[in-house]
Amino acid sequence: MTTKTAQNQRLCVYSGGFLTEGRLKRILELAGWDVSLGVPQEGDWVGLWGRTRTAWRGEAVAGWTDAPVLTVEDAFLRSVHPARLRSEPPVGLCLDKSGVHFDGSVPSDLETLLATHALDDTALLNRARAAIEQLAYWHLGKYSATDPEIDPPSPGYVVVIDQTEGDAALCGADRTAFLEMLTFAAEEHPGCPVLIKTHPESDGGARSGLFRPEDASDRIAFCSDPISPWRLFEGAVAVYTHSSTLGFEAIFADHKPRVFGQPFYAGWGLTLDQDAPPRRERSLTRAQLFAAAMILYPVWYDPVRDRVCEIEDVIAALAADARAYREDRKGYVAVGMSPWKRPHLARAFGREMGLKFARRVPSGGTRQAVVWGMADAPDGTLRMEDGFLRSRGLGADLTPPLSLVMDRPSLYFDAATPGRLDALIAESDGLPLAEIQRSERLIAQIRRDGLTKYNIAGELPDLPDRSPKILVAGQVEDDASVVHGASDVRTNLQLLQRVRDDNPDAVVMWKPHPDVEAGRRTGVVPDEAAATLADITLANVGAEAALDASDEVWTITSTIGFEALIRGKPVTCLGMPFYGGRRLTHDLVPRPTHRKVDVSLAQLVHACLIGYPRYFHPSTGAPISPEAALAILSGGVETPRINRSLIWLHRLIAPFRG
Repeated sequence: MTTKTAQNQRLCVYSGGFLTEGRLKRILELAGWDVSLGVPQEGDWVGLWGRTRTAWRGEAVAGWTDAPVLTVEDAFLRSVHPARLRSEPPVGLCLDKSGVHFDGSVPSDLETLLATHALDDTALLNRARAAIEQLAYWHLGKYSATDPEIDPPSPGYVVVIDQTEGDAALCGADRTAFLEMLTFAAEEHPGCPVLIKTHPESDGGARSGLFRPEDASDRIAFCSDPISPWRLFEGAVAVYTHSSTLGFEAIFADHKPRVFGQPFYAGWGLTLDQDAPPRRERSLTRAQLFAAAMILYPVWYDPVRDRVCEIEDVIAALAADARAYREDRKGYVAVGMSPWKRPHLARAFGREMGLKFARRVPSGGTRQAVVWGMADAPDGTLRMEDGFLRSRGLGADLTPPLSLVMDRPSLYFDAATPGRLDALIAESDGLPLAEIQRSERLIAQIRRDGLTKYNIAGELPDLPDRSPKILVAGQVEDDASVVHGASDVRTNLQLLQRVRDDNPDAVVMWKPHPDVEAGRRTGVVPDEAAATLADITLANVGAEAALDASDEVWTITSTIGFEALIRGKPVTCLGMPFYGGRRLTHDLVPRPTHRKVDVSLAQLVHACLIGYPRYFHPSTGAPISPEAALAILSGGVETPRINRSLIWLHRLIAPFRG
């Protein structure tokens, strides 16, 4: 995206971060600001970062030039880790022309928004409620380096939120004020345990908190575990805070926190206030507060598409980031991986503890062992495979995957062994409405952009002018999905024969698997047999064109059946694929006993495309959302390719590898 800085307003800055931190500068550019050094002229603004120690420089310049001030701060969702612990850039900024949101001495733009905006638009408030649901579902907050599997203490405790010493958001409050707040919490809830929730920067050793070890007692304890705040708030009877963003998040976990400072969220009827600005007289709902503070006020940024975006995009991106941290923080040992896969896997899974490679599964250690596919491995080993939206090109051409899945004890194509995908599908009835709506948007985008697993283009030949037209999806006959999912029909010839026998008057369109067409895998149907059983062979035709031309699809276990379901096509399965046995397909074999739950298409797609795979940026390996992956595939962004000579070398030595 090109920035038209000539149309932007000049923002004169006097803190190095504005110029050296690329993400910060880029968001400001996209928001209409031209960041530069120098003395402000008529029409220019002075930019300050919050109320930091260097802010006085800009304040002084603004004072003697009479230039207006723009205060810049992180938005209320920032990153997985705090900036002082990891060099993770922000996903959004708060840009305020009146003040700064955490200083209640003067009204900020956010306060004015909360006080004067109607906040009565139904669509806006529905978006706010949906976003709150999604934050709770994915266990996200301003910082999300938490573990949702950590259980909270037994219900009945009080949470007192610590903050870092000297933070500008305290507006001068010190340790004495926090000890007073702790006293209030203990006295107002006699007999209840008190948990002091430490700040992640304090836990990481970056800054000191205002509470100290000597403040603990038989009744008062520190909570420094990386528990999800959503879990922590579940069993709390009260929440106490000075001005922490965690107090803001407590509101959406159905609490009315006791607030001792003047943060932006105090004074609107959603908190118990000790010192809220008296000018804040309006009563707001949770949805109205969220809509103003999280949708209307911040500038959100999408780094994959390099654009200003909406809160929904940010939640999806942060969910991918947080999931990567939670799953990868113990590290991995990848066993027996092909050499061409290693650089991509190292980028994708090595961001936390690094990824080591080995020839065999090691004994002991904390790292999780990972093997490709159904390779022999001890119990408990993770198994990895391509996801269902893979790339623009085949894996046989060594095109790195945009998505990967990991599961144990088996993988999604093993119909006899329930795994994580089966669990996700079975649990999909409990998805919040916001996630179902997200899945429906994903389905609509896939249909609109014509996306499939490999996204290979190809001309569609002239077809007979009669119906129904049945697409028969051929497969690699020794592929694991056939080995573990087929029943009596196990070859492409048997599949084609069965389709013709059951549909003598239909137009049968035979589509060989592209790897079989290229002569790289098994599953060739002799030309004479294909000509006899099929009306036409779709040679070198992409899946999207073939699906678009068909009225229904027959297959053993091909992913094309899943892609047909997404497009609303009837699907008949002669085996038991991952999407079969859910009452969405016509199954000619019995469904496994563990597949007892019938689901909607949106529920199935959520499990298969949102909950199960991980998506990665093709250049950096950074985690991305499913929505960002679709944007990459739709835009035709080429994934990095291995040198062609390495492809031929890989094929040459493949038969001799164990």
